[in-house]
Amino acid sequence: MNGENPYFNVAPVRPVARHKTFDARERHTPDNRGPTGAPAAGGNATRTGSEERMGLNNIYIIGHRQPDTDSICSVIGYAELRNHTEPGKYIPARCGEVSVETRFALETFNAEAPVYIASVEPSVSDIPLDTRSARQDVPTVDVAALMDTYDMRNIPITDEEETLVGLVSEYGLARAYVRKNPREQLSLIPMPLETLARILDARTVVPAHETLGEGRVYTVIDALHVTLSRMTPDDIAIVGDNEPAQLALISAGVAALIIAEGAPVGERVIAAARTRGASVLATTLDAFSVGKMISLSLPASMIMETDVPTVRLEDSLEYAKGVVSNSKFRTACVIGEGRQHIGLISRTTLMQDVQKAVILLDHNEYSQAVDGIEQADILEIIDHHRLGAISTLKPVKFLNDPLGSTSTIVTNKFIEASVEPSPSTAGLLLAGILSDTMVMKLSTTTPVDIRAADYLAEITGVDPAEFGPELIRKGMDLDALPKEELLTRDMKRYNLFGRSIMVSQVMASSFEFAETHADDIRAELEHLRTTMGVDCFFALFTNVFANASDLFAAGDEACITKLDLRDQPVRLEGVMSRKKDFIPKFGQMFRRL
Repeated sequence: MNGENPYFNVAPVRPVARHKTFDARERHTPDNRGPTGAPAAGGNATRTGSEERMGLNNIYIIGHRQPDTDSICSVIGYAELRNHTEPGKYIPARCGEVSVETRFALETFNAEAPVYIASVEPSVSDIPLDTRSARQDVPTVDVAALMDTYDMRNIPITDEEETLVGLVSEYGLARAYVRKNPREQLSLIPMPLETLARILDARTVVPAHETLGEGRVYTVIDALHVTLSRMTPDDIAIVGDNEPAQLALISAGVAALIIAEGAPVGERVIAAARTRGASVLATTLDAFSVGKMISLSLPASMIMETDVPTVRLEDSLEYAKGVVSNSKFRTACVIGEGRQHIGLISRTTLMQDVQKAVILLDHNEYSQAVDGIEQADILEIIDHHRLGAISTLKPVKFLNDPLGSTSTIVTNKFIEASVEPSPSTAGLLLAGILSDTMVMKLSTTTPVDIRAADYLAEITGVDPAEFGPELIRKGMDLDALPKEELLTRDMKRYNLFGRSIMVSQVMASSFEFAETHADDIRAELEHLRTTMGVDCFFALFTNVFANASDLFAAGDEACITKLDLRDQPVRLEGVMSRKKDFIPKFGQMFRRL
């Protein structure tokens, strides 16, 4: 039945994928065919896109919350390397905005930014959805058959645009027909003649009408003259093996004659029907069954319930569980923009153990990780910073190499695997190294970083001595940024001997900006300290050409006094690296407080 009906979407249960802004309303069966080979779901075309590549079979490679150039570029590079052996499995991702400097690198090497994901907490998009649905004008008997065929307790109802309009449930079906007034005159809603023939499993003998109008239904058993007196041209009559009655009904102007119980249809009846414009159907069903099936021909829109619980693909599974648990249907419909129907979830689907798989790059701390990391399956960590506080329930690969950048580590992995990065990726990895080492000027720079940069420069044909300073200058347009954004775009939290410390670093080409805006910087630091609830907030304005940094600090009076930071900014000669120069020195000072 369903394969012949254009009102159903009978696509099997499938996972729904998401990518970027993601609108995964697409639903399809192979070749867009129904279960018997007929077009499915009102002729919906199969729609696919880049969003289809996202799902639980993928692994997200992601950096820290305030991604710098090294974080973004190493993510892209490592995804390319891993996809070399498992194409499409690894997704480069980010959980923060792309900086001006990084954007310059991406544009230079014709690359796209990693996909933005706000959280790796499991969401509705991570579980398989039942995408079956029925159109609102489909007869109820077909909806019931569909539910029986696929063992469904509920089925979403949509309009012609695939917009969710209601839900038909087993309870709703029963209630609709149990409560039906037995004395109520049986009637027919407007429907195609072929639809009525299909419902009755009838043979169309005379197709006088393409569509039957809204009319009453009479079962002619006896008292024919009474029935004839009531009939109108829109009405339908059910009659058995009684040719005189059949002819009389046709002469009275009946719209359609249904001959039940397999009774023969005589030539005189056929001729009369053609003359009078009456349709004739013949069925093996008895008169009672015909009436019953006609009563089940009401469209789904007349028995569906419209107070349907809904969730969206981006909603967390915890939220979805609450919606389903509080629903009388014990299910919820997944909708997209404009209430576009996407699928159906139930308590059964929500019972699955769902985790996003992630690889963390350029950090190993919860405070810097994407939201929801506690619920993710961390497979690997690659970093070049101090040890953080991330813990896992199972062993993971953990590579922490004290080099100048994570991009250096990724480059070495390419070399170890005997895989040459694409020219675009090689350029990005080079940018990551040059950015994190300040063109090899920071104290964190190692011979390994220099060798990696030389290797990448050979692939790209880019001169690091020319490209590096240009890259750094792109990220030093400080006047264009609000103070809050300037001080928070590259900040990291530390816990030093019982104190919560936030350290921001701003790269500059001179000390002029820090000196000119000193009062504003101090005021904003104090505001940020209070807002973020840390004991001390430090800001390093690092002059990449002078091998020194100006330090601003906000904290309680006693702490600032003991650290000798009352007069700001404080010039710190030789301090270029937050992790290698500043934290070790001030960490010892905090130890003595």
